[in-house]
Amino acid sequence: MLWRLARTTQPVNNRRLFFVCFLSSRKNGPVDWAAIRFSAEVIDSADKQVLASMSTIQQSRVTLRFDAFEVDLQAGELCKQAQKVRLQKQPFQILEMLLDHPGKVVTREELRKRVWPADTFVDFEQGLYNAIKKLREALGDTAETPRYIETLPRKGYRFVGSIETSAPRIESLAVLPLENLSGDPEQEYFADGMTEALISSLAKIGPLRVVSRTTAMHYKGVHRPLPEIARELKVDAIVEGTVLRSGDQVRISAQLVHGLTDTHLWAETYDRDLHDVLALQSDVARALEREVQVKLTPQEQAHFAQIHPVDPEAYEAYLKGRYFWNRRSGEGFAKAVQYFQQAIAKDPAYAAAYAGLADCLSVLALWSLVPPNEGCGKAKALALQALELDPGLAEAHASLAFATAHYDYDFLTAERAFERSLELSPRYAIAHHNFGWCLAMMGRYEEGCTELKRAIRLDPYSSVFRFGLGVVYNRARRHDQASEQFEKAIELDPNSPQGHWGLGLTYLYNRMYEPAIAEMRKGLELSQEATVGVAFLGQAYAAAGCENEARKILEQLKEPSKHRYVTPYLVGRVFAALGKKEDAFRWLETGYRGRDAWMVSLKTEPQFDGLRPDPRFDDLLRRMNFPP
Repeated sequence: MLWRLARTTQPVNNRRLFFVCFLSSRKNGPVDWAAIRFSAEVIDSADKQVLASMSTIQQSRVTLRFDAFEVDLQAGELCKQAQKVRLQKQPFQILEMLLDHPGKVVTREELRKRVWPADTFVDFEQGLYNAIKKLREALGDTAETPRYIETLPRKGYRFVGSIETSAPRIESLAVLPLENLSGDPEQEYFADGMTEALISSLAKIGPLRVVSRTTAMHYKGVHRPLPEIARELKVDAIVEGTVLRSGDQVRISAQLVHGLTDTHLWAETYDRDLHDVLALQSDVARALEREVQVKLTPQEQAHFAQIHPVDPEAYEAYLKGRYFWNRRSGEGFAKAVQYFQQAIAKDPAYAAAYAGLADCLSVLALWSLVPPNEGCGKAKALALQALELDPGLAEAHASLAFATAHYDYDFLTAERAFERSLELSPRYAIAHHNFGWCLAMMGRYEEGCTELKRAIRLDPYSSVFRFGLGVVYNRARRHDQASEQFEKAIELDPNSPQGHWGLGLTYLYNRMYEPAIAEMRKGLELSQEATVGVAFLGQAYAAAGCENEARKILEQLKEPSKHRYVTPYLVGRVFAALGKKEDAFRWLETGYRGRDAWMVSLKTEPQFDGLRPDPRFDDLLRRMNFPP
């Protein structure tokens, strides 16, 4: 297995490959020296020296010192005896590359690719000569008797000075998807699940900003330099590693790398029985916490201390549930429900499985795929069960909050539950998103936008979060900003029906009816004819004055309502768009009495502006407990 990995890994990862091979073979069995020798063949001698000393490296280089000079790589500044030395961008980039490979030759071609990319139309030879000259002048160095920068004719340059390093502060990190070493593609869900679990554990450490799962997964199978990834994600450090499952045994090999300089700070391998997999995740998270020198609060310490064994089959079912949940589709949610139910059946004390099932049922209610009592009603009960088992489970508090808002219309209780969830896990992006959504539905747009933007900062690659922010902008009548967010959601996930529905509604509110109808049709197609999408298309036809088409949509919604749930709220929106006030109120009343999850949108929906002067509208808002 290690031989196959070595042959297929790209050169940029050779150094880390060797390291992973060594770690993967040094515990619970003889060292696989044949695999290590093979991987070593693709590593140059300088890299081997780095690997040999890797176990002693405990500091990263953010501020580098040599003689009287100090280089701040993050600020891009060179100082001499605390006085800033003026140095242009290209000479500084060359210095940065040389310092990143002390004692090694940085070739002219490497410098050209980094400092003078292909789309830069300059004379490379003259540009390199001038940049090196200016760098030497800044350092007081010469080509004839180099103290710092040595020229290797026709090859490149080498830094020959002695570097001192200072330890960085690590305040943010990203966990890259753990690599599946089983060789079985069917085990990808396990590696992805372990990655998500580690992210969730680290996200509970208050002072540490951890990139969320959706964003991290964009780097699955991507072989690029870690400094480049760190710069893209704006993080100080990267966690990468592998996971190997064999029967009921799990091995995780992980390492912490300073992002800016690609310097290894820590590495370890953990072997556990699958019964103790939660303790394994906690051990890795605690080790990383110690390395980044974050001081845990008593509450955070208690979280890591309270680890209970879990049934292996329950845990496997849970990971499969999370895998399908993350697909964000009607079919995916249905499969996730089955696996979360299996996890609970195998281990009735597994609190996280109850919270996962609760989230699925709440979303199925919003997709109008289950009736309210089977959706948010059951979700509320499941969240309460989860909290009985684990009162400190942030995910369960967020699940309870969402279900309470959408089933009981108890917005103040939901607000307290969201606040408790974020107190327990300040970096829980889904809680920020859902809290922002509920605040906005109460008319508290600025607070809602703030929470949603926090979610996006934690998970910038989430199409769902962009959609949520777009909805809030639409409700605040900031339609241009809404369009930007929906377009970004579609860019992140071209198959997102929500993005197209949101963009269609934005066009609708701007009275741009033809593009609105086109977007609604696209969203309906992508959702595989979901009844929610049918209702949105009906609203678009009605607003555009296409009454016959809207009436056909209403008839189309009546037929499936005989066999499955169709949200009365969205039917009411179609009638409101048609100007049929009495029908609209009748369907909205039906939605209220049936606890339809969509009714939380009543207060802020622009389509109901024509109903607001009617006293029945205020009466309905009052009965739904909307704060004034």
